[in-house]
Amino acid sequence: MARTYIDTADRYSLFFRQLRQELQDAGVTLVDSAAEAGAVFSILSDETDQRVLSVSARNVPREYEVYYSVYYTVQSNDGLLLEPQLQTGTRDYTYDETQVLGKSREEELLREAIARDLVRIVMIQLSSQ
Repeated sequence: MARTYIDTADRYSLFFRQLRQELQDAGVTLVDSAAEAGAVFSILSDETDQRVLSVSARNVPREYEVYYSVYYTVQSNDGLLLEPQLQTGTRDYTYDETQVLGKSREEELLREAIARDLVRIVMIQLSSQ
């Protein structure tokens, strides 16, 4: 994986950006096309959203769960290095409608933390190959 191409539909996702940075920090050269690469890291699916976990007596959301899921595989010129994998991370947080801006930022920070955790899991899997 010394020369790797990351194949993804969304080059601006949190997971992609953090994975790219971690691979570069690990000394991997990222190339611009699969033809130049010794390995291709394919992000097949990269999605994040939130779900309501609980509501108040007035039917107002009180607690949310933020989740981030990635489905990926790694192939080399010699074949499959890593079978397709699905990793999902979740965090929950309480919601207060009087603190909308703060809670919005908290949700954003949770998404970033989950993406970092998923990248760590991927890096551990790659290092064990």
